[in-house]
Parts: sequence; structure tokens; C-alpha cells
Amino acid sequence: MVISSSGRVFAAVMVGVFALLAGNFAVAASLAQPAEKAVLTISGKIADTNQDGKAVFDRAMLEGLGMTSFVTNTPWYKEPVKFEGVALDRLMNAVGASGDRLVIIALNDYSAELPLADTHKYNVMLALKRDGEYLSVRDKGPLFVVYNFNSDPDLRNQKFYARSVWQIARIEVK
Repeated sequence: MVISSSGRVFAAVMVGVFALLAGNFAVAASLAQPAEKAVLTISGKIADTNQDGKAVFDRAMLEGLGMTSFVTNTPWYKEPVKFEGVALDRLMNAVGASGDRLVIIALNDYSAELPLADTHKYNVMLALKRDGEYLSVRDKGPLFVVYNFNSDPDLRNQKFYARSVWQIARIEVK
């Protein structure tokens, strides 16, 4: 059987299309679907998604990324507080974030922007727990971006306090 040059081109194009589709499917399938109620949606410049170009997480999925903790003083509590949650840089790696800033959006649509570089430089946490208890909406939950203010004196100022958004619903990677 002889295949013309146009047939070879068509076959090569079809192989390329198939590879592209397979690659997109693999990326979309890399994150599991939430089994419980979603607590966080990440959108924007991300490579790994699980719902319509977004990464949607329930609490168990976030905890499955690995929990970390620290004790720090904050302007919102009188005593030092132990926060437990996911390192924000680990979460951004899990979704393949490629931007340079994050817009953190609360349930009431309040938002603040923080440089993506902060997540690694300052070990910023997406807290799920305070003093061993899951954060409720009444107590800054379900999720709270927290810097370890005790780790660096430069963090103890309004610029970083303003980046510590609570009652988080969404993160947009820009």
C-alpha cells in the first residue's frame, strides 16, 4: 500500500492532535475530584485542574497535600496561636501555578493580593485549624492565609497583616 505525501501529513497531524488531546486529559485528570463539600477553588494561571479549568479542593484534599504548623502572635488574638494547614507554596505547586501573584478572595468578596514569591520566602500557610480545632466561618474559617509573624520582625506590619485574608473561598493566580 502506498501512502501519498498528503496522507502522511494528515496522519502526522492526527497523531499530533491525539497527543495534544491526551496531554490535556492527563493534566485535567491529575487532581482528584472532591469527595466532600468544596472549600476552595483555584483559578487563573494553573496547569493542573479538576473542574472546568479550575482546581477545586475539599478539606481532605488539602490535608492530603501534607499539613504543617506553627505558633505565632497575631493582631487578631490576644495570646499566641497554633495554626495548622497546608504550606501555600506546596498548594501552588500542586496546581502548577505559573503566575507571579495571588489574589485571595474571601466569602464576602473581600480580596487581597500577595506575591507568589511570599509563599516560599515566608512559608505562608493556608490554615485549616487554630489551636487544634477546625476554623469555622465564625472564627475566620474555613481557610485563613497566615504568615508566621514571629519568624521575621519585618512581617509584623500592616502590609503583611492585610495579606492575611480569612474566610477564603477562592484564589486566583495572576
